[in-house]
Amino acid sequence: MREPTTVAASDYSDYFQSYSVVGLLAAVGVLFVAVAFGAGRLLRPVVPTPEKLLTYECGVDPVGEGWAHTQVRYYVYAFLYVIFAVDSIFLFPWATIFAAPGYGATTLVEMFIFLGFLAVGLLYAYKKGVLTWT
Repeated sequence: MREPTTVAASDYSDYFQSYSVVGLLAAVGVLFVAVAFGAGRLLRPVVPTPEKLLTYECGVDPVGEGWAHTQVRYYVYAFLYVIFAVDSIFLFPWATIFAAPGYGATTLVEMFIFLGFLAVGLLYAYKKGVLTWT
């Protein structure tokens, strides 16, 4: 029967020392940002005038209200692009492990299932008429 192994106190000190370096670096980073924002607030001139408080639109004086109707379809296109761009990120690890021995068939099936889900989502968007540009 084997005796239980004991962990020396030096093992824990090395372990926590590595995390203390990360914590110290994070604290220094937060302190650096806080000092930079504080210095910016103390050093900048504050002279509010009515012209400075107006909404700025490319050098043109604002006319009318600030509320404007926006076409939702542009956001849908952007959302679909982001979805497929993020999904394409998952294709790169698949491509790297596909050539590894013993992973070929499994990864091929998993990737076709993944691409099937993407195709169903794209078909749903097409059936809803989201992809028609008017």
